[in-house]
Amino acid sequence: QVHLVESGGGLVQAGGSLRLSCAASGNIFGIPNMGWYRQAPGKQRELVAGITGEAYTTYADSVKGRFTISRDNDENTVYLQMNSLNPEDTAVYYCASDPTYRRILTLHPQYWGQGTQVTVSS
Repeated sequence: QVHLVESGGGLVQAGGSLRLSCAASGNIFGIPNMGWYRQAPGKQRELVAGITGEAYTTYADSVKGRFTISRDNDENTVYLQMNSLNPEDTAVYYCASDPTYRRILTLHPQYWGQGTQVTVSS
């Protein structure tokens, strides 16, 4: 079992920044692939960014150039640095992990965190 805990969400003004963290614990060996997702009210969950064990990254077009996903393997933590935030980024943000990167990209990872709320005011 893998346990994921997100932190770092909150309220920020448009143009501001936040950094989300996702701490992994449990049987994390063999679960190298991580993803950040978000779900806004009334909308489907979407992939924001993914990262493999080799630090290959994938980004949604809507966040390219503004968000950066990274990982600290020593701390078993994945980060999402979010800059130039706008109200359309308001959502619950989730991290997830899976042994297979394809499942990260297709929104079917095996393990999910509980989510953290990000609210961007205009």
